[in-house]
Amino acid sequence: MKDKLSIAILYGGKSVEHEISIRSAKNVVSHIDKKAFSIVLLGIDKHGSWFLNDTIDDKIDTGHAVSIQLDALSPKLIDLVSKNSIEIDLVFPVLHGTDGEDGSVQGLFKSMNLPVLGSGVLGSAISMDKIISKKILKESGIPVASYLEFSKEQKNQIKFDEVVKNVGLPFMIKSAALGSSVGISKIKSEPDFSSALQDSFKYGDKVIIEQFVKGRELECAVMGNVQPKASMPCEIVLVKAYDFYTYEAKYLDDGAVRIDLPAKLSESITEEIRRISIEAYKALRCEDFARVDLFLTEDGQILINEINTIPGFTNASMFPMMWQNMGLPYTALISELIDLCLKRHKEANQLETDFN
Repeated sequence: MKDKLSIAILYGGKSVEHEISIRSAKNVVSHIDKKAFSIVLLGIDKHGSWFLNDTIDDKIDTGHAVSIQLDALSPKLIDLVSKNSIEIDLVFPVLHGTDGEDGSVQGLFKSMNLPVLGSGVLGSAISMDKIISKKILKESGIPVASYLEFSKEQKNQIKFDEVVKNVGLPFMIKSAALGSSVGISKIKSEPDFSSALQDSFKYGDKVIIEQFVKGRELECAVMGNVQPKASMPCEIVLVKAYDFYTYEAKYLDDGAVRIDLPAKLSESITEEIRRISIEAYKALRCEDFARVDLFLTEDGQILINEINTIPGFTNASMFPMMWQNMGLPYTALISELIDLCLKRHKEANQLETDFN
């Protein structure tokens, strides 16, 4: 048995969340247990090209170009410069958004029989799609905000008055498959409507228009497979004059929010948030870990906003902070996630794949 498992940290990506992924990956590498794991840095630049790197920064394309040996019995990375082959035991995608959190990468490595940390193809794809995930949550009896869905072909048929009639005013326009508050606008009046719609359609071929939920914004971390467990929830409190939790408020303005961890809630509401977070996690077929985003309305209703199957790991990210609050330090958290993935992969490999 090898002294150390080789973990490929996959970061960057052809995504509008590219820079956030780099910041998350830096944090993962700085906290991972170097005594137990050796690290392979596998960066994807903004054009979708893959490179082996020695350090994590935005100069991904200065690394060595890499290919993958597509052999499920002996999967390897091939350094196309040195021609060396690199064995890896597990892939940790620290990718956010398109081509990283939507099942694409997960499917690639699954076909090579490599363990991939986090939700698989199905859980990643349905959680990433805000429309599909809300349909499944509603079917599972889990409450979500009122919404409408539109494709790019319907763009010129979307009427402001009809939207207001169905979801009220103000309302939110979102690209259906993005995170980090990219492609999202809050609409208070008709003059804002057309440009916001155009902005959301820049990032995908579907948009979701949602009721604006007036209430408290909460997050809950979930981890596990057979019996998932939930952290104590935290609350994101906007302390500056942002209309909602924007990209700028999340990542660029250190004083934009106050984090209450744990959230100041009654015991009964806290336990219901933890319960419904686990139910949503299971309904969307999540695996290993995820962050559940919720609203608590003024009349006490809990609504699921969305699930992030690869939540941020930056210094400002709540997933690791919520587990630290539960007594699980960053390094131990990463080790536990890796262990969950390896156990799940081992069990999956015991399934029959040959019918005689």
